[in-house]
Amino acid sequence: MNNGVLLTIGSAFIFSVMNALIKAASDTIPTAEIVFFRSIIGTVLILLLMKHSRIRFSSQGIPLLVLRGVFGALYLLAFVYTLANIPMADAVILAYLSPFFVLVFSRLILKETLPPRSVLLLLAVLTGAGLIINPLDYDSYNLYALAGVASAAFAAGASITIKQLSKRHHTYEIVFYFLFIATLISAMLMADHFVMPQGVTWLYLIAIGVVSLLGQIFLTQAFSHENAAVVAITRYIGIVFNILWGLMFWQEIPDSLTIAGGVIIVIASILLSNRKPVAAKAKVNEEDQESHQEKATVR
Repeated sequence: MNNGVLLTIGSAFIFSVMNALIKAASDTIPTAEIVFFRSIIGTVLILLLMKHSRIRFSSQGIPLLVLRGVFGALYLLAFVYTLANIPMADAVILAYLSPFFVLVFSRLILKETLPPRSVLLLLAVLTGAGLIINPLDYDSYNLYALAGVASAAFAAGASITIKQLSKRHHTYEIVFYFLFIATLISAMLMADHFVMPQGVTWLYLIAIGVVSLLGQIFLTQAFSHENAAVVAITRYIGIVFNILWGLMFWQEIPDSLTIAGGVIIVIASILLSNRKPVAAKAKVNEEDQESHQEKATVR
């Protein structure tokens, strides 16, 4: 097993620990306040990293950086809200719907063409999400599950903006805007509902901020050691970790609909994630062939 895969598994494990800490803290702390502590700690840490690496803030592309931050903040708020109110496995599986929304947004916003196979896979993902949400059961659970779907949509929106921003901006700067704006938005939302943390809850909140940044570092390193498609697929092991924490600490046992929906979403999302790398590889091969032909002509 190579370093890239090990780093990916490590990041999935760390993020699952973060999710468990969030769920534990949510017993006494409101969603917005959890997001605030997670974001402000990350903001301070990323500023220290930027200072250490001598990375300056750019004066261009600010609106898109802000938009990325807003999408990221909304993702965090929706995900934490979902995680606090439904089983960990359900919340995490719904968050993994993001590849579905990435393709949809790519088609609607970037005008990218989707092959027929992708359309079928998108329908499969919708079917899996429907099984988890279970629209036939009209209770408050649906609101929490729909918030989980929204978190995936916001995460996809952030991914689309990152794709554009990464061409001109350093990763640290992009992450800073995400965390800083999440701090501002969550601070406004928690202003009238602040709950003073007590005892071990302080430890939970501090650990959430530190662990989340550590997981992001592991994931970034994984992408530098391994193909993006392999990393994307390996990350799904995080569902297993989250199921284990839910079972160990909250006695959450996934029902048959969650298992069926999760299997469908994971398989379809893996196939969707493979679409772009394959296309990119084909493009590289074409360029290599053209290059060889040009060299042969020169010779």
